[in-house]
Amino acid sequence: MAARAGGPTQHRFSPYEDNGGTTMGISGKDFAILGSDSRLSRGYSILTRDSPKAIQLTDKCVLVSAGMKADRDTLHKMLKTRLTMYEHQHGKPMSTTAIAQLLSTTLYHRRFFPLYTFNILGGLDNDGKGAIYSYDAIGSFERSFYSASGSGQSLTMPLLDNQVGLLNQSNKTPPNQFPGRVPIRDDLEVDECLELMKDAFTSAGERDIYTGDHVDLAIITTEGVRIERFDLKRD
Repeated sequence: MAARAGGPTQHRFSPYEDNGGTTMGISGKDFAILGSDSRLSRGYSILTRDSPKAIQLTDKCVLVSAGMKADRDTLHKMLKTRLTMYEHQHGKPMSTTAIAQLLSTTLYHRRFFPLYTFNILGGLDNDGKGAIYSYDAIGSFERSFYSASGSGQSLTMPLLDNQVGLLNQSNKTPPNQFPGRVPIRDDLEVDECLELMKDAFTSAGERDIYTGDHVDLAIITTEGVRIERFDLKRD
């Protein structure tokens, strides 16, 4: 047989993969709630149904991370180590605002080979007010009073924008969003936000195959962090 010259062959390798899942955070005048589902996926395969995406950093601060599990575990270990060193040196836990800046610096330090995680940090600030910080993969962040990330972000953010941010409601005035002022809603209650977050996760679980099984909810108040879990669909 006559030999045929083949075209160029490309070999590609990506160090990243998206393991799916959805995370969410809502804060009020004296509380913050963060939620994350427990499904770990690769493509159309479910690797495990119980892989938490949240870590409690202090008695007033919790972090939830979507994206790649390996990078998420690495980031959580790095932060816990830095926080332990800080507590040994200063004799007190790091504040939530300081942790927010530490997380940004940690991610930006890896900007040329980023940790493939999309984080939401929540807790109480120095004044006891609820705070939510949302991040991209290289550490750019902003403070708000609600946010969502992960594979179900496009399904949950419209609900949060309407019900929490009061956007597109002609009979209500959205909270002040001007630069230099921290947006917050003083009228939100813990139980109301819990039910809204459960509805948002249930809706995402019905429409996103990467979100499901269980949702871990971290309720942060002046009394500490309380963890709750409720079930989503398992198919």
